[in-house]
Amino acid sequence: MEELDGEPTITLIPGMNSKKKQMCFDWGPGEMLVCETTFDKKEKSETVPNCPYIHIVRKDVDVYSQILRKLFNESHGIFVGLQRIEEELTGKSRKAQLVRVSKNYRSVIRACMEEMHQVAIAAKDPASGHRYSSQVSILSAMELIWNLCEILFIEVAPAGPLLLHLLDWVRLHVCEVDTLSADVLGSENPSKHESFWNLVTILVLQGRLDEARQMLSKEADANPPSAGMCRILGELMRTMPVLSPGNTQTLTELELKWQHWCEECERHLQDGTFAANPHLECLCKIMLGDEATLLEQKELLSNWYHFLVTRLLYSHPTVKPIDLHFYAQSSLDMFLGGESSSEPLDNILMAAFEFDIHQVIKECSIALSNWWFVAHLTDLLDHCKLLQSHNLYFGSNMREFLLLEYASGLFAHHSLWQLAVDYFDYCPELGRVSLELHIERIPLNTEQKALKVLRICEQRQMTEQVRSICKILAMKAVRNNRLGSALSWSVRAKDAAFATLVSDRFLKDYCERGCFSDLDLIDNLGPAMMLSDRLTFLDALPLLEQKQVIFSAEQTYELMRCLEDLTSGKLECAEFDAHRLQDDDIETTKVEMLRLALARNLARAIVREGSLEGS
Repeated sequence: MEELDGEPTITLIPGMNSKKKQMCFDWGPGEMLVCETTFDKKEKSETVPNCPYIHIVRKDVDVYSQILRKLFNESHGIFVGLQRIEEELTGKSRKAQLVRVSKNYRSVIRACMEEMHQVAIAAKDPASGHRYSSQVSILSAMELIWNLCEILFIEVAPAGPLLLHLLDWVRLHVCEVDTLSADVLGSENPSKHESFWNLVTILVLQGRLDEARQMLSKEADANPPSAGMCRILGELMRTMPVLSPGNTQTLTELELKWQHWCEECERHLQDGTFAANPHLECLCKIMLGDEATLLEQKELLSNWYHFLVTRLLYSHPTVKPIDLHFYAQSSLDMFLGGESSSEPLDNILMAAFEFDIHQVIKECSIALSNWWFVAHLTDLLDHCKLLQSHNLYFGSNMREFLLLEYASGLFAHHSLWQLAVDYFDYCPELGRVSLELHIERIPLNTEQKALKVLRICEQRQMTEQVRSICKILAMKAVRNNRLGSALSWSVRAKDAAFATLVSDRFLKDYCERGCFSDLDLIDNLGPAMMLSDRLTFLDALPLLEQKQVIFSAEQTYELMRCLEDLTSGKLECAEFDAHRLQDDDIETTKVEMLRLALARNLARAIVREGSLEGS
């Protein structure tokens, strides 16, 4: 039976008392408007609400973080690049390429985490510092989870190399040792530093035995009585069998050498070689994988997965991937010891060690504050062919569902919406429909933004959206009395009715002023003038208004005679029924405007011809 999700988090709205008042709300694409109503549950009318405010509840607040916006922008390029190289990925090069993509994602997370850490340090008030520090912890957990998924699901490291990857994983994420090392080595007498043995112990716990040997050499120099013991333990560290990346030995050979090495360590321990120095004796026990001794180092280990990797290093160096979940679960139980319950991060890591990809994604979706992580990780795992069989009940596979959710959140932001377009593009099933729905809700605050939206729609042959945007812009232009712009947008929208309306405004303007505004636009309408008969008429009038006289006085008289013949002929055969009155009004307006244009042209022609005769 499928595990049920937990109860959703309750969001408290300041100043609102849902026990006494009812609330009304309205959903938006990325947020919800909430306000208190005047309706009383006891049916007693109250005219004044207790909370006279409208609250905005956002579901994806992370898109408004300046630093996290860098995460979204940088990862967008990686995502698009992955989709484009998909067809080129084959064989061994495919795995290497996917690992490289995964590392690129992680480097972006780490860069944002480091920047957020610097901002947290520089924060002027405690509240801001705490908020940034919390975000650093979240980013650190994201990188920790992603790195483990990279090792287990993308690298698919076999026994032997698997432990090497896990060691690198722990060293990368338990990095306090570097600060401690700098502190100890920077002192006047490192071996006398209060944290000297803590440093040596942590180095051994992380398998950094070369560095541990160097520290022991400092102890030997400063403390001659323990020099012999330090030399013996240092030699044991040097000879510890390790499967290095370039080593050709088999796992069987490694296990045999490991057994002999463990026997030698045990012999020294039994012989009391290190009995005079408890610190060195403790280190030898750690190297033998003594669980009781390891658990005594809880404070230095700091978490159960560090304990797990150290335990594997000194007890099961050739652990197979299939056995990881057993050691992970026992390590978690031993480390917590019933003193505390597991956290969401523990559950996510445990699901990864169990190779339950879908549970990892589910737990991350619940625990993390936005869809960025699960959307990009799922997409990458899908390219690894690990999610092909997992479809959802509501019409889309897991990859597409998470990408759509993430892209929908981006659309709530005033500039990040442009990134979301590409995510919708790479969702073959529901992406286009979602893009059409979201793009209609973008507020077209400026013409520059409108042109961006329009270009996106035209590139994707979204005819209805193009027409709708052009209509909106045409209406705005008319309201601002920018008739040329309005005509341009109506023509682009191929909206005959609106083009006719704008043409009428042009003609009215001509009647009042005796000249055309935006004459260049009218001259260059081209085939678009056929969109509307009014528009065609509007395109013809400028011939009579050109600076250079086109029609002579004689030609103008002929045109005037033709116009009178046409109008008189129509009057004789016209039927004066009611439904034609509106059409007659329009025709009358056209005739009057044409008469005016002809009269003006005649005057100019007579003047011009008179001037020519006089010269």
